[in-house]
Amino acid sequence: MSEQLLERTCAWCGEPVAYSGRGRPPRYCSPVHRRRAWEVRTAPARAERPVSEGGKTREPIREVIERTETVVRTVVRPATAPSLTQLRPARRLSGQPYTLPEDAVEWIEALAALRREVTNPKVHPFREHIARACEKTLQALRADVPEPADNGD
Repeated sequence: MSEQLLERTCAWCGEPVAYSGRGRPPRYCSPVHRRRAWEVRTAPARAERPVSEGGKTREPIREVIERTETVVRTVVRPATAPSLTQLRPARRLSGQPYTLPEDAVEWIEALAALRREVTNPKVHPFREHIARACEKTLQALRADVPEPADNGD
């Protein structure tokens, strides 16, 4: 007749802990209970140490609480127009930079494409923003801007 250990109880909580028959039989049902038992066993020795070395209390640690604090700060910036040096080039959703039209014909084609896209459901929620940007562009186009000097080419 032979005897073989099948299970034992957790040394921390008393719940049954299964044993596979190989290796050293486990004493705890989880790593958390093993850690808590170690904290209780070593609490007196740790309490004797100075605070600088981790000694704080003689009481065993029965629970650990993790607290996360979220701080939200709102920064109000003055409503000044950014200078040209502060402007960042626009990027597509893919992360690639936009390429601007290089001459008047390409600009006209780009604006015609925008005119066709205003009925697109993806663009519709942003129509008012696009309209304001177009109005500002129109004002700049109609402003009295001196023509560049002719180099006599």
